[in-house]
Amino acid sequence: MSEPRVRRAEIAIEQAHVDRVYTRLAELRLQAEAMRTKGYEIGQGAQREAIFEQASMLFERDMMVFHANQTLQTLDAEYEGLVFGRLDHAHEEHIYVGRLGIRDAEFDNLVTDWRAPAAAAFYQATAEEPMDVVRRRVIRCSGQNVLDVDDDVLIADAVPEDMQIVGEGALMAALGRSRGEKMRDIVATIQKEQDEVIRAPWRGVTEITGGPGTGKTAVALHRAAYLLYRHRRQLGGAGVLVIGPSGVFTSYISRVLPSMGETNVELRALGEVLDGLEATRQDAAPLAAIKGSLRMRKILLRALRDTPPDAPEEMRIVYRGEVLKLDAHDLEKVRRKAHTQGAPPNRSRMRAADLLLDALAAKAEEYAKADGKSFDRAELITDLGERIEFHRFLVVWWPILYPAQVLKWLGQEKRLASVARGVLNRAEISMLSRDLADRSHGWSIADIALLDELRVLIGPPPKRKRRGAVVEGTHERTAGHTHRPEHYDEYSHVVVDESQDLSPMQWRMVGRRGKYASWTVVGDPVQSSWPDPEEAAQARDQAFGVKTTRRRFTLRTNYRNSAEIFDLAAKVVAGHAEADELPIAVRKTGIVPEVRPVEATGLAAATQAAVKELLGAVEGTVGVITAMDRVPEVSGWLSGQTDERLKVVGSLDSKGLEYDAVVLVEPVELITESTTGRRVLYVALTRATQNLVVLASNPDWIPSA
Repeated sequence: MSEPRVRRAEIAIEQAHVDRVYTRLAELRLQAEAMRTKGYEIGQGAQREAIFEQASMLFERDMMVFHANQTLQTLDAEYEGLVFGRLDHAHEEHIYVGRLGIRDAEFDNLVTDWRAPAAAAFYQATAEEPMDVVRRRVIRCSGQNVLDVDDDVLIADAVPEDMQIVGEGALMAALGRSRGEKMRDIVATIQKEQDEVIRAPWRGVTEITGGPGTGKTAVALHRAAYLLYRHRRQLGGAGVLVIGPSGVFTSYISRVLPSMGETNVELRALGEVLDGLEATRQDAAPLAAIKGSLRMRKILLRALRDTPPDAPEEMRIVYRGEVLKLDAHDLEKVRRKAHTQGAPPNRSRMRAADLLLDALAAKAEEYAKADGKSFDRAELITDLGERIEFHRFLVVWWPILYPAQVLKWLGQEKRLASVARGVLNRAEISMLSRDLADRSHGWSIADIALLDELRVLIGPPPKRKRRGAVVEGTHERTAGHTHRPEHYDEYSHVVVDESQDLSPMQWRMVGRRGKYASWTVVGDPVQSSWPDPEEAAQARDQAFGVKTTRRRFTLRTNYRNSAEIFDLAAKVVAGHAEADELPIAVRKTGIVPEVRPVEATGLAAATQAAVKELLGAVEGTVGVITAMDRVPEVSGWLSGQTDERLKVVGSLDSKGLEYDAVVLVEPVELITESTTGRRVLYVALTRATQNLVVLASNPDWIPSA
């Protein structure tokens, strides 16, 4: 039989099984809908029963409806094909592998969940270690339709005479497919080195390093889905938090976990970690370096202990005809003493009140002795402590503080210079105060970590009684269907992507959310945009806390970029990375990246032309990557282009993303805008999977040798 006829026959065999699976899926869906309907009927019946029976019936209703909705949510999860693999074992048994585990009415297995131990061989078996697998088949589907099959033979001398072998290169075919606006899951093409990371033990800290295109992000997300499947009792209730570098990135990965049936994982960008605030603006690199440094914690601590700008500088109160006065020096002495215990200011007002009364009593005793009069200290403290004017003074002298309020104070250069003495130099003070004084552009991503630090240092404000009140931009949030309290810190597992870019202050912020958690941390030192990796590493280790286990995996194969594209990127970063720190690109397309010299005055026209050309050349997405401060300008150049496949992003926001084709505008600007220079350009160059066009008016970005 010819190869095309064999392929058609094998596709038909797999189509028959896939049809059976989807028929069973429809049956399970009807059963879940019937269960939900019955639950609602029980709830209606409870309203007619005696009060003592209602609680039991309503509980039964809630449980039935909850489980039915969970089942429907899982069955309705987005996926391209429920079944994607088959394993034929040497003992003449075969299993199908897919996104969900499904049994027929007799409880026989129709599909094995990819996370189950029985499916591990689909990813781990090799010709050297076949794990009893004779044939591994990848089944490519679109919806319910089988499009193609592709086989690997792992035990050649065990292939039965009637077993047909079809095709080759399932992974390469998958890598060549066009990209959409959302990241796809990789359950059908997970490789052995990736699967080892996904199935690693959940406790402790699992670090995943690797260069661009090695699948680090996809592996981390699949690991989260795997851990929830295998350890749902330990991890599911407290929840899993995934933190990415930007909102663009979290939007890009948002489809992956739901496609595998996991909808109760919380995704947050670094600018969204603090409840109630959402920052998308990136600071210029020198300013971000100041805000992200651990030096800022010392400055913030001094700032909240400083006298508030509007606090009175003198206190006068009359006691028994005598005016008791505390001047600015006296009040400052009381304030310093109130802070000596180290309690948060918002929990120290009563201590401040006691110390003020002590200071007033000392004044009164001093006056009494000078006049030869008797003095009753307890009587004075009781009298003054009950007076309305004393409490009015206390409220304005020791006000309730809010993070945004304290950070805005540092926009006053004189105040910042006072609290930053010996910590920042004059140029740094001037730069930081100017930025914090101008709130017209909102908070930056780096500011969020400072606000979170202040939140902890200041302590919580008194709770407002008004229902639904929002204080300084905070709110109660939800993760999936689980209501969690504000500033929730009991996640069971935390995933941090692009971890090499987190500043020390951001590590402190993230660490608060994972103080009881196990961790999956994804990064690549070569792509780092943080100028002081040692300081960041110290803060990262403190964020992890005392963990019994640390394991590290390195992914070395670049599946994303063509070899032609990655060769250019590797050339750019040469001298900033060791050879063994760079991955190996395994796919060749024959399409060489184009470097087009342009005049600065012709950059807009050149960009428009390149975009039009690439939109016609690829079926998927086209990204235009430029320096962060040039994004609005470049977006304006392309405002007439309505193709939804086109995206314009800044260099820092491009991290973790991928496009079929990329137009990179003015590479020298990407180098000069960052304190880590060529590393940022290296990242931008590795976003393209098929076509890359570089537009440059300055050739200095390419090393001469």
